[in-house]
Amino acid sequence: MSYRLYVRPLPPFTDPGQNPEERLFNWVLYDAGGDAQAQGSSDLRSTIEQTLSQNGLEGVQLVGLIPGDEALLCMADIPAKQSRFINQALPYAVEEQIAQDIENVHLALGPHTHEGYRVAAIDSGRMAQWLELFCGWSRARLDAIYPDAALLPMTEGGWSICLDGETAMMASDRGEWLSMQSANLGMFAHTLAVPSAEDVVAEVPVVIYGTDTEFDQQQAVLGELMVPGRLSVRRESLELMPLELLAHAHHNHLCRPINLCQRDFSVKGNKASPLKPWKPLIAVAAVWFVVQVALEAGMGFYYQKQADDMRQQAMSVYRSAFPNDSRTHAGNVKRVIEGQLRMVGSDGPDADFITLMKYTGQQYSKVASSGSVTFNSINYSQSRGELVVDVRAQSYDRLSTLRNGLTNQGLDAKIGSVVNESSGARGRLTVSGG
Repeated sequence: MSYRLYVRPLPPFTDPGQNPEERLFNWVLYDAGGDAQAQGSSDLRSTIEQTLSQNGLEGVQLVGLIPGDEALLCMADIPAKQSRFINQALPYAVEEQIAQDIENVHLALGPHTHEGYRVAAIDSGRMAQWLELFCGWSRARLDAIYPDAALLPMTEGGWSICLDGETAMMASDRGEWLSMQSANLGMFAHTLAVPSAEDVVAEVPVVIYGTDTEFDQQQAVLGELMVPGRLSVRRESLELMPLELLAHAHHNHLCRPINLCQRDFSVKGNKASPLKPWKPLIAVAAVWFVVQVALEAGMGFYYQKQADDMRQQAMSVYRSAFPNDSRTHAGNVKRVIEGQLRMVGSDGPDADFITLMKYTGQQYSKVASSGSVTFNSINYSQSRGELVVDVRAQSYDRLSTLRNGLTNQGLDAKIGSVVNESSGARGRLTVSGG
């Protein structure tokens, strides 16, 4: 039969890991059936360990409860579903919700809701101290650490409050938790009593747990919670300490706490891995994979170097033939040469008026399909071998597209005398055989 030991340290909490043998705890021991077999208050760790030894218990699961204000609840909207990508994106998703350097914060991932992932954030140094406090117990191994208020039983559509001396623990049905001074409950009640702009005004159910002594001592505070027409307050009397309420709610799944023992503070690493017998084979496969990747990468670099050398050689040959061409580069040299070859093959060494009009008309038909480019006048100089077109377009980009199309055909095309007007742009397109 498995047993679960719930342990809640008593204040002060200035340095939880300091002198753990002198720290006092409230505790309760549950069996697998959910029955409390033993409990105690203000006991030393040695007293609790002695109780486990006297009952012959071994391997008891220890659940440590820390003050609710030690950890902050955040919401993370992460579209990824794989845990590896979620953990990578987690710090960036909650960074703006935390008022300290995210690198010094430990983040524990909770379940996914319609609002996103629930995340518990706690200072990494404090988490290390709490982990030190609950680790190394005789006959018990740490299973989880939770904020104590997160273990309150949820009240559907409202809040649960547990009076614990000068402190009040609170939790909502959305999974939020917090701890505050009991004297401030009235102020908190007024925030609940003010409905948001999106809510329909209705009574918010509030369940208050506490002993009869607590209720008698907190009469004035409880009176402030009575907000007519907005809060529906119900009392639940406790016969024993609040820790038993928290342990009962956790054992019976009446709450949704987030285990802080995750990632760098995980306590699951001591379990035997089912892959242990296969580790030698996995190591050999990993080495082979690394060698294969290195070989493929080496071949890729080699072929890339060969391609770069060939491109440089091609450009060197082209530069020697056309030293004045500054627009051609390794990326478009093939297209430019093909255009020039087409010009030579169809029209001989010179481009006359008919040839220039042919290619200019082809490019015009491509860019003027939407009616955004028009030719106002066309002039041809036989002595210079130039076709001059007065062209108007919706924008200069259309003029540039027309010029680039002619250049890609191996022609020499330039745009000059550009004037930007309210109706578009006009300029003079000069085309020659290149």
